[in-house]
Amino acid sequence: MMRFHCLQHVDFEGPGTIADWIREQSSTLSFTHLYRNDPLPSAEDFDALVIMGGPMSIHDEKEFPWLIKEKELIASAIGQGKKVLGICLGAQLIAAVAGARVYPNPDKEIGFLPVHWTPAARKILRRGEGGNWPATSLLFHWHGETFDLPEGALHLAATEACPHQAFLLGDSVLALQFHPEGSPAILREMVHHEGHELVPAPFIQSAAEILEQAPLLAEGNGLMRAMLERLVSGEVSGQW
Repeated sequence: MMRFHCLQHVDFEGPGTIADWIREQSSTLSFTHLYRNDPLPSAEDFDALVIMGGPMSIHDEKEFPWLIKEKELIASAIGQGKKVLGICLGAQLIAAVAGARVYPNPDKEIGFLPVHWTPAARKILRRGEGGNWPATSLLFHWHGETFDLPEGALHLAATEACPHQAFLLGDSVLALQFHPEGSPAILREMVHHEGHELVPAPFIQSAAEILEQAPLLAEGNGLMRAMLERLVSGEVSGQW
């Protein structure tokens, strides 16, 4: 049994299918709700760290001072070889802690957009003996910032508007810019709370388009479960 700990930045972006998968493994899941100013744990208190998304920037330390301590905890977890998974803002926090630049992407990406997996990703993430990983997946996005790849990271995925969508560090740290964990309820909450960002733009879909495509979340959920299995088992490696 593994001890998972989740860092949640806003009440409407929870771990979704990640939490479902953890429960199915008979593992434990604890939370730090940063928006409530919950105290952060020590890296010794968990085996795996899950870092969720949120509408803030990793640079907003004056408005959200807990970001400073959160970055320190992430660095400690990585340094101790814990399993670490970052989603959207969580991926950007991992990139920053690993020494990479995080900055505004030329285009915001909001909605269901194709993610193109690299050949390396398709090799190490394939499911089971002889299993296949898709070349392209239609996954949900909601981000305005992006990151450079940290030194030594394995590039996993790209989109038309954002070349760095996912990376792996060693066999313990996985960063995903998109949202494969979402549920229809999370989708509705994100549209409700952040709908002001849904302005006409090349890679931004309308609220109606997003909600109509909610059944597409199932593809991302399946991939998320497969990625968790590979990450936790240690059957991935970014050292190539």
